[in-house]
Amino acid sequence: MAIIADTHVHTLFSGDGSFSPEIMIEKAISLGLSHLCLTDHMDYDYTDGGICFEFDPKKYFDYMTPLKEQYQDRIDLIIGVELGLQPYLSSRHHNLVFSHPFDYVIGSIHLVNSRDPYYPSFFEGREEQTAYREYFECVLQNLKSYTNFDSLGHLDYVVRYGPTKNKNYAWTQYQEILDAILRILIKNEIALEVNTGGYKYGLGEPNPCTDILKRYKELGGKLLTIGSDAHDPAYLAYEFSRLRELLISCGFSSYYIFKKRVPMELPL
Repeated sequence: MAIIADTHVHTLFSGDGSFSPEIMIEKAISLGLSHLCLTDHMDYDYTDGGICFEFDPKKYFDYMTPLKEQYQDRIDLIIGVELGLQPYLSSRHHNLVFSHPFDYVIGSIHLVNSRDPYYPSFFEGREEQTAYREYFECVLQNLKSYTNFDSLGHLDYVVRYGPTKNKNYAWTQYQEILDAILRILIKNEIALEVNTGGYKYGLGEPNPCTDILKRYKELGGKLLTIGSDAHDPAYLAYEFSRLRELLISCGFSSYYIFKKRVPMELPL
C-alpha cells in the first residue's frame, strides 16, 4: 500500500504560505491522496523574523468548511491547525482549540527563548550541540506545560538548520531529554509526527530521525502521524514512498489521521 494521507500542509492562511487551499487540494487529488489535512500556523507572539503567524479562526472555518463539501467526493479534507507552543500561551491555546471545531491539532516548537532555529543567529556564538540541547529542553518544558494537542510536530526541527545539520548529530547525546519527551507523548496518547521536511532539507531522513523513531517504538509508542510540512504544492506527500519503507523497517505497520480529535488507524 501507499501512504494516502498528508496531515501537515500550509496554505496562504499561514504567514509563510502563498498558495490557496484549492491549489493544495487539487494537487493532493492529482497525487492520489485520500486524506488531506490543512494545518496553518497559529504562532501567537512570534517575535523573530518579522512575520505574523496568526489567522482569524472564524474566517478560516468560513473558508475551509464549504471546501469539505465541495471536494467530499474526491478527497477527505480535514481542518487542522499547527500551534506554536510556548509555555505561557497554554490558556490561549486551550481557548482556541475548544472554541473551534478543529479535527486535528499539531503542537510544534518554533521559538526557543524568542528565537527561531530557522535563522542562523540562533546558532551564533555557541556550540551546535548546545543549541540543539536548548531546543530539546524547550520541547520538554512545553510538554510539561501543555498537552491538549494531537501530535507533536517535527521533534528535531532544530537539526534542519544547524551549521552542520545532522553530520555530527546523534540522539544519544540528548537521550535523557528525548526519552522524557517520548514517555510524555506515550502517557498522554499524543502522536509523534513523522515529518518529511527532513528529506527536503537534505538530512537524508525525516524529522524526527530514524533512531528516535526506533526508540519511540521500543518505548511502546504506536501513534504516528505523517506530514510533508508542504508550503508549496510541489512538496505535498514529499518522499512518502521512501518514508513508508523506513517506517516498516522500524517495525511500524500503521499510521493515524485525526477526525474530530479522534485518531483513526490506517495501514502502511
